[in-house]
Amino acid sequence: YQRRVRGVKLAMSDSDGMLYSEREDWHDVTPIPLPCGDVVQIMYSEKFKDVYSYMAAIMDKKEYSTRAFELTTDAIDLNAANYTVWHYRREILRHLKLDLAAEVAFTDAVIEEQPKNYQVWHHRRCLIEMSGDSSKELELTAATLRKDAKNYHAWDHRQWAVSTHGLWSGELEFVEQLLQEDLRNNSAWNHRYYVVTNTDGWSKEVILRELEYAVSYITRAPNNESPWNYATGMIKGNGYSFLDFKVFVEMCEDLYERNVRSPFGMKVLAEIHEAKGDYSKAIETYEQLKESPSVRNVYWDYKVRNIRELMSS
Repeated sequence: YQRRVRGVKLAMSDSDGMLYSEREDWHDVTPIPLPCGDVVQIMYSEKFKDVYSYMAAIMDKKEYSTRAFELTTDAIDLNAANYTVWHYRREILRHLKLDLAAEVAFTDAVIEEQPKNYQVWHHRRCLIEMSGDSSKELELTAATLRKDAKNYHAWDHRQWAVSTHGLWSGELEFVEQLLQEDLRNNSAWNHRYYVVTNTDGWSKEVILRELEYAVSYITRAPNNESPWNYATGMIKGNGYSFLDFKVFVEMCEDLYERNVRSPFGMKVLAEIHEAKGDYSKAIETYEQLKESPSVRNVYWDYKVRNIRELMSS
């Protein structure tokens, strides 16, 4: 039985399906049986018990060999979430100085089958740290994100790769492509913030540029929370007030005047009124927000109470 993905072997067992306990080349190893539990027994398959009992024995004797490496391939095929097996596989790679490029190809195949597996992504990162070759990481993550644009593991790996290996060039264009496909992709908005933070930084000039970008998406879909959060984060997160950016204030006021009642825009508008000291308008806006049933209505009440107390003091 040899299972392949993209030409890469994901299982190494002989074609006749022999168990390791039946193989002559493993007769020198005494398997360590898996604990199955005394009360509620785990119903392992015979193949699973066979592979993992030999895996336990190999790790116990600290054997770093080609056959042990092949055994980890079968163990991963049966349970790719077993962190201990991945760790031992890396130990064998180091001891035998095996081909890291082949191992990278192996992770390509596993990721294609299990793109949300924590362990294989960690293994991939370790391989890149060992080899220093990050030339395939943007391609890998882009391919993964084409299938699921919000895959946390792919985003985490991409951010690690671009920051560790300085692969910032083209990242804003990559984000733009994703947002053209789905302007509500909050992961892409988050990545844009990450890239700008680590490249241009958040000077007032950069904020003006990025506000223009966010506004272009807000005006297309005012009820899309992502660009509102992006704009709010870049302003407040860098010590500025909404009033420091006239273009943003005017957009919020214009949307309201055109009877566009985005809850995200109205929240910002209420804060703008507060910042201006126009407390009556701020209260009016918060009261309007309460007209739509929301878990945030308690918070709008809190804001109104605080403003009234401020007005009466």
